[in-house]
Amino acid sequence: MPVTSKVHQPYGQLHGGATAALAETVGSAASRFFIDGKTQLVNGIELTINHIKSKREGEVFATARNIHKGRSTHLWEVRIEDEEGNLISICKMTNIILEKKS
Repeated sequence: MPVTSKVHQPYGQLHGGATAALAETVGSAASRFFIDGKTQLVNGIELTINHIKSKREGEVFATARNIHKGRSTHLWEVRIEDEEGNLISICKMTNIILEKKS
């Protein structure tokens, strides 16, 4: 995700909400790889995030690592790092896997 004024908070730093949106997007997309998209859907039920370092410009990258992959819940660790590999934020995301209603 590019870090520009579009994702800055008032002090010119990367907004924690933008970081959280990136983490949730990546965590949800990761769970989609492990479900039957025709009959199931993914909903995020919990997101916790710690902001470690600020970022004013450049890019950040999100990587999801599975901690638990059950039938009804998935737990992900999502690391947000900059282009130099510095840890910007660390997140834990829990998804619930639901059956689609017909």
